[in-house]
Amino acid sequence: MNPSTKTSITTLIAEDEALAAESLAEWVRSMPQLELLAVCADGASALAQIRALRPELVLMDIQMPGMTGLQVLRALADEGLRPAVIFTTAYDEHALTAFELHALDYLLKPFSRERFVDAVEHALANSAPAAVGTALEALQQQDSGEPLTRVLVRDQGKIFPLRVDDIEHLRSDSKYTALTSRGRSFLVRLPIASFEQRLDPARFLKLQRGSMVNLDFVESMTPDENSQLVVRMRDGTRLTASREVSKKLREQSL
Repeated sequence: MNPSTKTSITTLIAEDEALAAESLAEWVRSMPQLELLAVCADGASALAQIRALRPELVLMDIQMPGMTGLQVLRALADEGLRPAVIFTTAYDEHALTAFELHALDYLLKPFSRERFVDAVEHALANSAPAAVGTALEALQQQDSGEPLTRVLVRDQGKIFPLRVDDIEHLRSDSKYTALTSRGRSFLVRLPIASFEQRLDPARFLKLQRGSMVNLDFVESMTPDENSQLVVRMRDGTRLTASREVSKKLREQSL
């Protein structure tokens, strides 16, 4: 989408929680860049309205009665319909799925007006989601339970896919995770626990609660004065493994 080429972006809201839907509708109406077409309270209605109205931007809850937001996206992809999507969700793990599906952004409930405006501005500044085949491939990967192979990250106002194989290490606080790759760090609005469930355990090692490393990029492991292993990465980063992990690693090296 390019906001400079037209006066407004047609927008549809699919949200089953009344208060969230009211807030979204009020905020959409307050933005001159957006034109609100409809508000839907369930997945089936959302799918029907998107087919009929062809909105350019959809604010869609992932968990809705009848059909989930992911099922709506699958049906749209089958028909070649590709509106820009900002998912709303109360669950962090669904936010990771939103990135896999090439949603432009997600809103984690309860979200503020400031966060909403930020997500919409990113949507207006970036192109529509990837091709149908890519979205379906991501859906199939999620359904099969296969390890995550890519994640979408932002850098300098752009969104692009980052291959999981290229992630050297991950560091996190309670809400954000920094992914490091080739000397660059990308901040993702997801806790590290969301990645733990989807990364290949044969390649990625959890050192402690807030850090994981890609073993392909580990240079060495050296015990410190507390007998905990200090993991040195190829880029020079040093991360300390917990006592439990250090013990397991020593046992495996015998």
